[in-house]
Amino acid sequence: MSAIPGRPVHILVVDDEQAIRRALGSILRTRGYRLLLAEDGQSGLELAIDRCPDLIILDLALPDRDGIEVCRELRGWTDVPILVLSVRCSETEKIAALNEGADDYLTKPFHAGELLARVHALLRRAAQLTAPPPVLRSGELEVDIAHRRVVLASEEVPVTPTEFEILSLLVRNAGVVLTHTQIIEKVWVSDAAASEAGLRVHISNLRRKLEPTAHSWRFILTEPGVGFRFNAAPIERAQTPAICTGGRECCAG
Repeated sequence: MSAIPGRPVHILVVDDEQAIRRALGSILRTRGYRLLLAEDGQSGLELAIDRCPDLIILDLALPDRDGIEVCRELRGWTDVPILVLSVRCSETEKIAALNEGADDYLTKPFHAGELLARVHALLRRAAQLTAPPPVLRSGELEVDIAHRRVVLASEEVPVTPTEFEILSLLVRNAGVVLTHTQIIEKVWVSDAAASEAGLRVHISNLRRKLEPTAHSWRFILTEPGVGFRFNAAPIERAQTPAICTGGRECCAG
């Protein structure tokens, strides 16, 4: 029975074994779930982007890339529940998958009853949450998280991977002041060479690409001595920004 009343629930299965896809189809369709099937990580990511499933069942041993990498990419833009279904049963593998954003982990072979119970529990919890959209908009600016594209006034803006990470982080936390340290830790993770000076260079490059007039910023605003803030209302600047304290409600994504 569907955990989300009023509409069909779509579950994306990413597994290269035809027998597993067939078994999951038999188990889940009898309970009213609609299935989307992918044989590898890339097609799974594309289906996740195009069809926005309610839950993803993900194998780790995929032919084109490791499932943990797929999980990491998904978590870059969606909060859809991810249930890992894998023959890998070591504690290390489970911890790695959960650390990269998986919500639950079930090993093969599995019992149909346990699978259904876990699926239902994940959907029930997800029904109380609202995932951030894969495309974030602010005025004429669009940041497509899933496709890693930036569009301004209907024209695509070429940005580097690092510039995209900085911009998407700021947009996800629109109106909140992110300190230099917080941005560096989120974007560069463990790169010891990252610095405030380097961050300012990337911010300057983003402004050059996004702003029509030098020193008249609409999108990325500077909080002197603290960090940067994405203007949630680009036509009229916010007057009382909040400052991110590093809690779970800040620095989403």
